[in-house]
Order: sequence, then C-alpha cells, then structure tokens
Amino acid sequence: MNAWTAQTKADYAALSTALCLCVCAAGLFGEDLVQRGHRQDLVVLAHIAAHPGAEARGIARGVGAPERVVARNLSRLVEIGLVFLVEDDVHPALRSYRLTS
Repeated sequence: MNAWTAQTKADYAALSTALCLCVCAAGLFGEDLVQRGHRQDLVVLAHIAAHPGAEARGIARGVGAPERVVARNLSRLVEIGLVFLVEDDVHPALRSYRLTS
C-alpha cells in the first residue's frame, strides 16, 4: 500500500522504503526455509542418537515427518559425516543408520 501511495504522490523515499521492505521480507522467508532444513536435520540426528540402528521409515515415524524429507536429512547427515549407513545384506529400505564415532 505504501508503494502505491508513494507512486501517486511522487514520494520516492516512501517508494524506496516499501521496495526495501519487500526485498528484506523475501530474504527472511528464504532464510527461514534454509533454517527449517537444518532444524529437521538436528531432530533426525537426535532420534538416531536415542535409537541407534534405526531405519529410515522408523526415523520418519519417530520424528513425524514424511519419509522423503527424512531421506534428504539422512543424505545430508551422511554426506557431512555425522551419521553412517549400516550396509548389511538386507533390502535397501531396511538399512539402518548410526552416529559416527
């Protein structure tokens, strides 16, 4: 609204302030999306710490998140070396995860 009234009155300070607020809001929204992924990683990590050898499906049920989201979290945690995948001779869906030592 401030941007619209600034255009009709030729108040360029108000227009630039409104545009700045829009850009800042978009930046904060983007940052929140990034942080949400990191918070979910911590929840998954805590679940694995409390339940060593947990499978992806059990972790998803335990943290109350969809399996595909937990799969992304597990992938990131394995990639950075906080968790490792126990690769036994079981079906890939039944592989378990443990904290690295």
